[in-house]
Amino acid sequence: MTEVKESEFLELRQVNVARGDRVVLHDVNLSIRTGEHVAILGPNGCGKSTLIMAMSCQVYPIVRPGMVVRIFGRERWDLTMLRQHFGVVGAELPGERTAVTTGLDAVTAGFFSASTLWPNLHVTRDMRARSHEALERMEATHLADRLVGEMSAGEKRRIVIARALVHRPKQLLLDEPSNALDLAAQRELRETLRKLAHEGTGLVLVTHHLGDILPEIERVILMRAGRIVGDGPRAELLTEPCLSELFGASVRIGRDEEWLHSW
Repeated sequence: MTEVKESEFLELRQVNVARGDRVVLHDVNLSIRTGEHVAILGPNGCGKSTLIMAMSCQVYPIVRPGMVVRIFGRERWDLTMLRQHFGVVGAELPGERTAVTTGLDAVTAGFFSASTLWPNLHVTRDMRARSHEALERMEATHLADRLVGEMSAGEKRRIVIARALVHRPKQLLLDEPSNALDLAAQRELRETLRKLAHEGTGLVLVTHHLGDILPEIERVILMRAGRIVGDGPRAELLTEPCLSELFGASVRIGRDEEWLHSW
């Protein structure tokens, strides 16, 4: 496996990213340590998902003097090798074939970033063992033989996360993972992410819901209009004045033991 710098997951300097003809990220400067728990918060359309795509090399910055992108200490990666060091969790499973794939096969297909185990893919015994291990970490071994299309939204989300865990990554990138989940499934997801955080997996969580921010997340990054407008401890940034300015509306914050919620 390619050697990586253990202490630093990400370093971005003077990063600008265009989607089509429009620049959607402006002068982003950001460092994240390996194993750190971070939330990226902001209104819809502020560039949060594009930032996650830049971290995972799904989009590339505009090349300008002074621009730096380093992932695990390196500026150049073979993408197949890079994906072995972190996992990406989106709101949906990839591709229409996933619905008619068993839970175990869908997780194993994560080794190939595929929607199912196509006949040309060579699955090793170690891959199967790691897939079972990922399902165990998600407490989802009972889903191994079920078709993904027959699972509840919460069960599908366990499969999505298990896919991201097959490489035993040090860092997970989560792009609004609670979207389309009912209240029970949201609670289940948050308990799962807390468990991963306590096991030492780093989390970079993108959301626009205050309730998604786990108690284990101590650092918050605020985004608006494609720019980072705040970066610091949650106690300083998750306040009614800061969030009201960020979202352009009056925000009230409530507290329930370790959790925050807003209205």
